[in-house]
Amino acid sequence: MNHIGPILAAPGELSLMYAERLLTGVSAKQFARLAQPGGVVVRSNHAAFVLGHLALYPPRIVANLNRPAGNAAYPAGYEALFRAGTECRDDPDGTIYPSMDELTSRFFDGYRTAIRAVREAPDDVFLAPNPAEGRMRELFPTIGAALNFYLSGHVQNHLGQISAWRRAMGMPAA
Repeated sequence: MNHIGPILAAPGELSLMYAERLLTGVSAKQFARLAQPGGVVVRSNHAAFVLGHLALYPPRIVANLNRPAGNAAYPAGYEALFRAGTECRDDPDGTIYPSMDELTSRFFDGYRTAIRAVREAPDDVFLAPNPAEGRMRELFPTIGAALNFYLSGHVQNHLGQISAWRRAMGMPAA
């Protein structure tokens, strides 16, 4: 019987519910735009960039569980657009980033696949050493610790960026 997987999956499910609320009222035209309250461009991550960045992580989660990526896989080109350290750019013409439909599907399908894999995984998988190197292994020494971060802290941190972006775009709190 597994006990750890359901514990790790619960915050991931909460993150998906929060993401759904944050996307309520966001139009495809706004999705990849930088906020400009009062005509001043706010250099922060917009919803398209955040969801694209987060879509990079479900394949890592399922790979750590020795499972195929399946619906968690993302297309070539996503790494270059969305990896950590990449600048989020204003996309008024919709030519830089994939569409809102594509990015929301990749995000939600990827995390649902990852959460299901985590929920079903045997406990011993989570106790294994984190295969990452450097700072990630130092901070998260086990697979369970790393996946806990990927499903909770990492997602919630970036969803907070969407929350702040919404407000700068003149939208109400989610």
